[in-house]
Amino acid sequence: MYVNVLIETKVKSNNMMFTYHASKDVCDNIIGKRVLVPFSSRIVEGFVIEFTSLPTNYEAKDILKVIDDEPVLNEELINIGKYMSDKYLCPLIYTYQAMLPKALKANHKVNDKVKTLTYVKLNPFLDVSNVKIKSQIEIISLLKKNKNLLKSDIKSKSSLKKLIEKGIVTEYKKEIYRDINATETKKEVILTKEQNEISSRIKQSLGISKVYLLYGVTGSGKTEVYIDVVKKVIEQGKTSIILVPEISLTPQITARFKGVFKDKIAILHSSLSDGERYDEFRKIKRGEVKVVIGARSAIFAPLKNIGIIIIDEEHSESYKQENNPRYNTLDIALKRSKTHNCPVILGSATPTIESFARAKKGYYNYLELCQRVNKKPLPKVEIVDMKNEIRKGNKIFSSLLINKIEDRLNKKEQIMLLINRRGYSNYLTCPNCGYVFKCPNCDITLTYHKTSGMMRCHYCGYAEYKKSVCPNCKETDIRQIGSGTEKIQEEIKEIFTDAKVVRMDADTTSKKGSHNKIINDFNEGKYDILVGTQMIAKGLNFPNVTLVGVINGDSSLNIPNFRSSERTFSLLDQVIGRSGRALKAGEAIIQTYNPDHYSIVFASKHDYKNFFVREMLVRKKLNYPPYCFITLIKISSKDFNYGINEAKKISMFLKNNLSSKTSILGPSIASVLKINNNYNFQVILKYKKDDKLYDTLNELIKIYEGNYKVKIELDFDPINL
Repeated sequence: MYVNVLIETKVKSNNMMFTYHASKDVCDNIIGKRVLVPFSSRIVEGFVIEFTSLPTNYEAKDILKVIDDEPVLNEELINIGKYMSDKYLCPLIYTYQAMLPKALKANHKVNDKVKTLTYVKLNPFLDVSNVKIKSQIEIISLLKKNKNLLKSDIKSKSSLKKLIEKGIVTEYKKEIYRDINATETKKEVILTKEQNEISSRIKQSLGISKVYLLYGVTGSGKTEVYIDVVKKVIEQGKTSIILVPEISLTPQITARFKGVFKDKIAILHSSLSDGERYDEFRKIKRGEVKVVIGARSAIFAPLKNIGIIIIDEEHSESYKQENNPRYNTLDIALKRSKTHNCPVILGSATPTIESFARAKKGYYNYLELCQRVNKKPLPKVEIVDMKNEIRKGNKIFSSLLINKIEDRLNKKEQIMLLINRRGYSNYLTCPNCGYVFKCPNCDITLTYHKTSGMMRCHYCGYAEYKKSVCPNCKETDIRQIGSGTEKIQEEIKEIFTDAKVVRMDADTTSKKGSHNKIINDFNEGKYDILVGTQMIAKGLNFPNVTLVGVINGDSSLNIPNFRSSERTFSLLDQVIGRSGRALKAGEAIIQTYNPDHYSIVFASKHDYKNFFVREMLVRKKLNYPPYCFITLIKISSKDFNYGINEAKKISMFLKNNLSSKTSILGPSIASVLKINNNYNFQVILKYKKDDKLYDTLNELIKIYEGNYKVKIELDFDPINL
């Protein structure tokens, strides 16, 4: 028998499959397994994708070893990989590597990631009456009472060894799963009339492939609807996938689901160790769980008989992968929905413009939760014009925000402060000559992190200690410009000396379990004020938070992207929604230099629908999604001149081969010219339909397949331009 094995090579090709001979004794159930094969002068791992016939004039080498007892890729995942490769024009091997935990990737190494414990038990067929040594008798007596014990629990190791040598005691290994210590929140799910109507509509379409957009204001109880629907799915003997955008959201939603479904849940996200992800993956594959909760990659969970797929906070950009394969989670969800004949629920208080437009057109089924569960009003929001505050000498905090924080602290209520930038200051500069400290590898300023005393590049990771002398003019008066979470935390502590302040950003949550600890500690009232980046804006539920303050509420408006207004509205509306979610009324303060911008004004009024209408006018006028599709061609090279010349050639090639109705913008310099010593350029395609698109882009990939001086990457429906 002959099989096609997919391996990873340095050759830039979408499909590196090679034919190998598989002997009869290994052919059974071999599709989807990893194998060791000879390739050139090396031995590499690969995935067996399909049976094939032997090509003419081709001498097939033998598979050296089958690594897996069971396939790591089932038929559905193999088909999804091919679908992704075709849709995103990326190498097939990348699609499978993206699906699997590290222990199961084809990575040229064979790793045994199974965790086992060694147990001991009595051999029932041997006479123990001749044993006279006291310590051995004690072990035998212990094993008669307990039957099976951990070998490590036996104190007298030498006596145990003697009993094992005599065959009186036998030892054996037992596989165990690593404990990820997920907390459990027990809360009875009682649906409101509005929630029950929504849930009933969804349950009526179980078994049908369709998409629901569930638009619900913050605090309207979308999670309760999810739980009720999943209960019905499990009753039908089916499984469910629940996706959340941020790792920080996973503990709270997991705790809610675990309180209802107990051990029927598996968790998948990048904060788990390699071993933990491996264990959770195997639980799923073995059919030991009914519900999978996780971030983006959990969409590939090898569940059988899926009854529903839920994408919570569907507006989040984290559902789009930014490196190969650049897949959109929704695309994969729709693919699996058709395979399993199950509905997909997209839930959000601030849906993407594209999703809401599809719902308005009837492509998605529209559902709406209009009010909060406890019928409390949404938070009262005040906009503060920081131009006026600057004149008063208030550079970071407005007088109003300071007064409101003091009021909440006196009432023993909690506060959340959002600034969507980590670090202490945005950059350091010399006021004498204007020198700015930049990353030597990237065209970006270094962010100062006071806690570590380092200036860091948030693109390539370069870091150096803070300089006190300008390298250009030797001036010692180095200025710190801008504010990040570290500075906000420090300033708040100086103003409110008795307040307990905690920070939540990428720096404070890098250690395992840190997300969960910060969330739990704040929820238990160990801290009065939570300062954080956008990771605190979505999905979190803190009953005692009654005030949200937004520092620099217009910072995302300054990003050169057609989605900047949408991002601003979404971030503001989401973080405002963290306030007043329980019995106490909530308030929010938005500090901004653009108080009249429509995204900020509509966010302050919790008015998504009118924001949508206004934003659609802008998108239509400028011909941006949802009025067209966009494909981004990224061109990078270590040589600036070579890169820009190739970008011009690519632009001309596209103009000569694509439909005249397709707009070709560029080449232009990317939003960041240099990253990791590579110069970046881009060409943007805008189109409604172009039958020549895929053939042309495939041809472009082939042209640059062997060119290592320039790198070409394709991004369909990009998040960032």
